[in-house]
Amino acid sequence: MKVVLAPMEGLVDAVMRDAITRLGGVDWCVTEFVRVTSALLPARTWQRLAPELAQGARTRAGTPVHIQLLGSDPACLADNAARAAEYGAPAIDLNFGCPAKSVNRHRGGAALLDEPALLHDIVGAVRRAVPAALPVSAKMRLGFNDKTRALECAQALADGGANWLTVHARTKLEGYRPPAHWDWVARIREAVAVPVVANGEVWTLADYDAIRRVSGCDDVMIGRGLIARPDLAACIAARARGEAPAPLDWPSMLPWLLDFFRQCRALGGEGSTYPAARLKQWLGQLKRGFPEAAALFESLRPLRDAAALEAVLVAACRGSGRAMSALEPGEPGFPDDRCAADQQAECQ
Repeated sequence: MKVVLAPMEGLVDAVMRDAITRLGGVDWCVTEFVRVTSALLPARTWQRLAPELAQGARTRAGTPVHIQLLGSDPACLADNAARAAEYGAPAIDLNFGCPAKSVNRHRGGAALLDEPALLHDIVGAVRRAVPAALPVSAKMRLGFNDKTRALECAQALADGGANWLTVHARTKLEGYRPPAHWDWVARIREAVAVPVVANGEVWTLADYDAIRRVSGCDDVMIGRGLIARPDLAACIAARARGEAPAPLDWPSMLPWLLDFFRQCRALGGEGSTYPAARLKQWLGQLKRGFPEAAALFESLRPLRDAAALEAVLVAACRGSGRAMSALEPGEPGFPDDRCAADQQAECQ
């Protein structure tokens, strides 16, 4: 019963992977897609998108980080998969689910779900290019405009050599609109001889139970649900151990938010808009899981200066009852002082 942190472009970067996996319960995570076109990618691309490769392809929590590739050229994808394997990738994931128009226009992501033969060729080429012991997985949606070729696509991926499939239970046209069609994941699971990971519209423990029951899958990938409730995987793991889940309250979440911002600030450098944008982006997602996030978001909305933003976060932590000493790295229960920026520097 594995729980996987989903790859989400522009959201689940190395800093977010660090925060979510340190909160516990995630068995592996997947990078944002590495776009492959017509060349062998330079080292700096791998360093930027997967700085964890410098640390044994694991986050600080020890969670494996799989490398996701996106493209449509079997030979070029195979060459880059082999390069990722040389850098220490523990698994290669192939993206056939991205719904972004900019990606689909260039024959990438979900656009390939109209070409099952090409899916087969891509997986086969990558499978042959990497060591036999290295898993190759594929993430797909139920189709581009409709579901008529969902089973055909899944069978093409499995027959091509994928070790498992992750199925986002919506078409590209449906985007992220509910509902997710978990019953279609069950149909795919029954049609292929490889394991299937269910994905889509899991926000709560009840959703997790429901997707497993309807799909028949043991393993579940969670995306936005883990961004809105970063403790969801830990609650799932606690219950699996026979323990009562202990959800985070807002005061306990605030130090993690502060640590996340500090990591973003270290990566962005002085004068960068990156830390402010990332902080507000995560707060916008947290509003679904923590009503208190809405008020903090409004207080931060007009601010751009990183020092001013950090001051507000520190004040929020103090106001929540956290002693200032507890905000210092190394204190029990608080994130330590090794950040994704350190990992990236060592990778260069």
